[in-house]
Amino acid sequence: MNDTTPTTPTATPTPATQTPATPAAGTPVAGAGAAAAPTAGTRSAGAGAAAPTAAAAPTRRGLRPIPRRGVRPIPRRLRPAARGVRPARRRGGRGLVGSGQWAAWGFLAPVTVYLAVFYAYPLYKNVDLSLRDYTVLSFVRGGAPFTGLSNYRAVFADATFAPALWHTVLFTAGSLLFQFTIGLGLAVFFRQHFPLSATLRALFLVPWLLPLIVSASTWSWMLNTDSGIVNYTLHLLGVGPVDWLTSPHWSLISVTVANIWIGIPFNLVLLYSGLQAIPHTLYEAAALDGAGAWQRFRRVTLPLLRPVSAITLLLGLIYTLKVFDIIWIMTRGGPVDSSTTLATWSYRLGFGNLLPAFGPGAAVGNLLVIIALAFGLLYIHAQHTAQATHP
Repeated sequence: MNDTTPTTPTATPTPATQTPATPAAGTPVAGAGAAAAPTAGTRSAGAGAAAPTAAAAPTRRGLRPIPRRGVRPIPRRLRPAARGVRPARRRGGRGLVGSGQWAAWGFLAPVTVYLAVFYAYPLYKNVDLSLRDYTVLSFVRGGAPFTGLSNYRAVFADATFAPALWHTVLFTAGSLLFQFTIGLGLAVFFRQHFPLSATLRALFLVPWLLPLIVSASTWSWMLNTDSGIVNYTLHLLGVGPVDWLTSPHWSLISVTVANIWIGIPFNLVLLYSGLQAIPHTLYEAAALDGAGAWQRFRRVTLPLLRPVSAITLLLGLIYTLKVFDIIWIMTRGGPVDSSTTLATWSYRLGFGNLLPAFGPGAAVGNLLVIIALAFGLLYIHAQHTAQATHP
C-alpha cells in the first residue's frame, strides 16, 4: 500500500506589477510631462482653438487662482450701500439739487438787489426825467407831461453845448495822456527795487486817498492870484503873477493840472501790478540778445502791458468824464464858461439855478452815459478781436 503524502501546493511567484502611486493634489509629477493624458481645464494637442473650460489649471499650494477674464468684483463690504451711504433722492423737486439752486440764488440775490437799486432804478429815473417837462412842483407831486426828445433838442441847440463838449474833450484827453505817461514812468521806476522804495510808493498814493474837496481846495489856495504859493514862487523868479483861476486862458489848464495830480496814483497802482506779472527772465533774454533799455521797454514791456494799459485807460476815461467836484470847487465852470464841461453843465442846469431845468440836465447826463458806454463797447470789441487773432 502506497502511502500518499498530501502535497501542499506552492504558489508560483509571478512578477509583481508596480502600480504607480497617485500623486497628491497640487504636486507635480516628474517625468510625466509628455505621457500624461490631458485633464479637464488643459488644452489637448491639436485643440489650440478650443475654448477653455470653467475649471482652472492646477496651481501651487496656498495660491488662489487668478481669474482669466473679466474684472474682479468689488467686495460687498466696500460698497457704499454696505457703509450706510444712500444715494441722494429728490422729493418733489427738492434734495441736493434743489438746495444747490437755492444756495446759488441766495448768493446772487444781494448783487442783483444792489444793481437794481443803485444802478437800474437811477438810470431809469434819469431817462424818465429827460423825456418829461419837470418843474419843482411836478418833481414833488408827479404828473409831469411827456415831451419826448424835446429836451435833447434844446440841449443840442443851446449855445453852451459846443464849448462844453470841446472842454470835455480837452480836459479828458489831457488828463489821460499825462496821468498814464507819468504813472507808467513811475511804475517802471519803482520796479527797480531800492531802499525805501515801498515807503516812497505808498507816499505817492496820498493824492488818491485824500477827499476830493480837500485836494481841490488845496489847489485853489496854491493857484490863488494874490496869496498863492505858485505866484509867490514866480515872483521870486522875476515873473509876474498869473490869473490861474480867473483868466479864460488859464482856468481849464489849472483844473486839468489838478486832476492829473489826483489821477497819477491810480495809474501807478494798476500799471505797477501789471509790470509785476511780466517774468524777469524775458528781460534777461533780451539783454543777452543785445537789446538796450529802450528796446526792452518797447519790445517787451509795452506789448505785455497792453491788456493792463487798455483797462487803465478805459477806467480813467470813465472817471474823467464824470469829474465835477474839482472843477466846481476851483472855478465853478468859469469864468465865462471857459472851464465848463458836460458834467458841470448838467449840474448847473439841474441844481445850480433858482429855476432848475431837470429835463435838460438829465439829458446832458444821459449823453455822458452814452459816451462812456460807447467806449466800453469799443473796448470789449477790441478784446474779442485780440482773442480771436491770438487765441
